Formats: sequence, C-alpha cells, structure tokens
Amino acid sequence: MNERVKDVIEWCYCIIIALILALVFRYYIATPTIVKQRSMFPTLQENQRLILNRTFRITKKTPQIGDIITFEAPSKEYSKLNADQSNPVAIYENEPKNIISKFVYYILETTKKSYIKRVIATSGDHVKIESSKVYINGELLKEEYLNNDVITESEVFYDFIVPDGYIFAMGDNRTKSTDCRSLGCIPLKKVEGIVTYRFWPFSKFGKID
Repeated sequence: MNERVKDVIEWCYCIIIALILALVFRYYIATPTIVKQRSMFPTLQENQRLILNRTFRITKKTPQIGDIITFEAPSKEYSKLNADQSNPVAIYENEPKNIISKFVYYILETTKKSYIKRVIATSGDHVKIESSKVYINGELLKEEYLNNDVITESEVFYDFIVPDGYIFAMGDNRTKSTDCRSLGCIPLKKVEGIVTYRFWPFSKFGKID
C-alpha cells in the first residue's frame, strides 16, 4: 500500500470517528434548535436559537414542573368526543420501521416533527383546568411566565391524573398552542431535550427559566 492510499484511509477513519462522536454528542449531550412558532410567547419568540440539554438520557433525571422541553409530536389530536379523562395519553402511530428510517428519524431528526412546551405536571399529579385556571393536586398553579391577559381553557383533557412515565405540558401562549390539552400526556421516552440557553439573538443570550 503506497503512502497516498494510506493517508486517504487514515483521513477517512478520522472523519468517520469525528462524525460518530458528533452524533453521540448531539443525541446524549446537547444540540441547537430554533423556535418556529408562537406557542411559547412571550418566553420564547419565533426564530430564536436555543440549546437543548440532553444529558437526562444518561442521568435518567426526568424533566420537572416549569422546565421547557421539546418532544416528538404525537400522530393525532383528540377531540372532546373521544377524549378519555381516565386515559389521557398521546398517540404515536407513525414511527419508522426499518433501521435506516429509524436512524434518520431518531438520530438525524430530519424527518421528525417536534413541539416545544413547558412542563406543567409530572407522573401522579392531578391536573384540573377550571374557570380559566390550572390546578395541580388541588392547588392553583402560579404561572408568572404568562402574560397577564392569558387564560387557560380546555374542552378535551381538563380533569385527569398524569399516568406513570408521562408528563403534561402546555405552551405559554395558551390560545395559540397545540399541546397536551388536546394531544394527551407525553411519554418520557418521547422527550427530546430540556431548553437551557438561548444564544440568539445575542441581546437575549443567557439561561432560560
């Protein structure tokens, strides 16, 4: 084997290793994302760039109430006619079947649709949406992050207990948000990341609460 061929092979090895490390970092540590809709206004606005923390996939630490997360979009929404308050779980029917499509979907995430919302309740919590307010385990949820004129309404899921291994999340811009009120609670395995920092625009750079 001549030196030129050997050099090419070594460079190929380096590139492959670098790509693998980048994918591992992206899946388990952190990745950038962009806000595409107004469902989290005023906390987040369209076209802002964020950093998603994905270390929970290693530590197994679950998202907490108040965390802003991204999660895989469910396959369909419920209506008030087919919503079961005793089984408020999201439906996922369009998951990829073969190895290549799973790699593209779960690792590269180029074909996946995701939502960004705020965690309102976790496993075992009793959620009740009544009189434009949110109650968790019988207590009014204080939501300082909302605009003063925001009201919370739901005709689909409004009085239920979050199942074990699930979370309930809503957008801060309640009237413009498609969220767990009509989607159902999200399984923890479908959570993609926890929003930690905003890096664009620079004027708003910093940690997100």
